[in-house]
Amino acid sequence: MGGHDLCERTMEPLTPETIAKRVQSILTKIRSAEEKAGRPAGTVRLVAATKTVTVEHIAEGVRAGLSILGENRVQEALPKIAMFTQAPVHWHFIGQLQRRKVRSVIGRFDLIHSVDTVDLAQEINRRAEEAGCRQNILLEVNVGREPTKAGFHPDDVVRSVPMMAQLSHVCIKGLMTIPPPSAGQDSARPYFRTLHGLARQIEALDLPSVRMDELSMGMSNDFDVAIEEGATLVRVGTAIFGARHV
Repeated sequence: MGGHDLCERTMEPLTPETIAKRVQSILTKIRSAEEKAGRPAGTVRLVAATKTVTVEHIAEGVRAGLSILGENRVQEALPKIAMFTQAPVHWHFIGQLQRRKVRSVIGRFDLIHSVDTVDLAQEINRRAEEAGCRQNILLEVNVGREPTKAGFHPDDVVRSVPMMAQLSHVCIKGLMTIPPPSAGQDSARPYFRTLHGLARQIEALDLPSVRMDELSMGMSNDFDVAIEEGATLVRVGTAIFGARHV
């Protein structure tokens, strides 16, 4: 998916028909990438990133086939979740999570993609215990070792997992990453490959409450490459709803 095509697509008026066309286009591209990678159909799921997207546009997306919605901000997500209690959708938290917001997230999101420290995992565990549930999480890895980006460093995540495996109200389901910004898709490939390798290292530890079933990687401009490298969750917003207005 080239940048020129994406630019043209996001300039279209955002109508129900446009949203439906984009959703089906992304789902088709996901199926094609699965086939190209020799992976079974349905291995990869689409997480629609809905930050700043209106409830009306989200509803159009759900009607078009979206089933997992990803939100970045707790205060924006909660009223949206309340509007879709009868819809067949799952909510994922995909933004940076502050410890003081953890209580509001527990039990409302099926999966938190962005656990970036042991301290945050411990706070999630504490709040989940209070709520009487177990919270599914992914560990965010800063594969590019960018100083301004959150996430475990690749060298640290494998060492940190045994400590988090002891948390009785947290289930580690896999890893997440956002590679450094780049001009081309293939420049992201080594970062996706690194995340896949780290998952295999953690899997080999054979720890309780730790699974590496999910790799959340790939967004609007590079999800097909991410799928080739093992992604199971791709986070796509701009290619469905257009450029965000923050």
